[in-house]
Amino acid sequence: MSTTTTTATTTATATAARTAVGRWGVTALALVIVGVLLFPLYWMFNASLQPSHALLSIPPRWFPADPTLDGYRAAFDTQGRHLLISLFVACGNVLVTLAVAAPLAWALAKFRLRYAGLLLFVLLIVQMLPGIVKANSLFTLYSEIGLLNNTIGLMLAQSTLSVPFAAVLLRAQLQQVPTEVVEAAALDGAGHWRTFLRIVLPMSRNGVITAGLFAFLFSWADFLFAITLTSREAVTPVTVGIYRFIGANTTDWNALMASAVLASVPAAILLVIAQRYIAVGVTGGSVKD
Repeated sequence: MSTTTTTATTTATATAARTAVGRWGVTALALVIVGVLLFPLYWMFNASLQPSHALLSIPPRWFPADPTLDGYRAAFDTQGRHLLISLFVACGNVLVTLAVAAPLAWALAKFRLRYAGLLLFVLLIVQMLPGIVKANSLFTLYSEIGLLNNTIGLMLAQSTLSVPFAAVLLRAQLQQVPTEVVEAAALDGAGHWRTFLRIVLPMSRNGVITAGLFAFLFSWADFLFAITLTSREAVTPVTVGIYRFIGANTTDWNALMASAVLASVPAAILLVIAQRYIAVGVTGGSVKD
């Protein structure tokens, strides 16, 4: 009996040791992968604090020995207006996207539309179209109706990417809203729009926030529509501003990296604030049985 007990204990100890080693191995591998993914961000920040001549030194400086903020001063001077334009356009795109996609998703989720399946298929196909095709088509249209070099036109162009995505995402969320809740609101005299605005949207808050966040990120990172539909500095977003800044200042790496850091800050802040909503919004609805 004692021999059997000792053998079982030894086996259990060995199994626990292998499990612990396996966990540490997985953790180490995960840390290496995260380090590789985050290294470009670190190098961007590190380069933004070093003089331009220091970035060309061999071997490279892994830490800013003599940090300077000259790059950030130059970035604010050259890219400050572009950052504000990007912020305005991205927020406008969020409003346009949610105003169109949320009612559309609700109709697809709960109403018995005759061609709902076809419409959903079209939304999926639209997302598969190459961006350059849409950008060139919109350029021709905008040149006829006077929306070139216009922030409103840029918002509408970017919404062609974010509206289909948001509609498909929100449809999956709104399907989980209990039919009983909608019927109870109807019995209380609430119309379709009142039910949608006062009951359905608050119950689907996580999905709405997730859709809005992705719409903001799509717009904030957009380059193709921006470079195609804008040519004047007064309406140029930050992605195009940095692109043109590279062409005009190929040796000013300090200011270039500082501009990239500033362009990354709004998206990073939003992701940190909304991460708990994203996890729920993507994987499931906000209504619990």
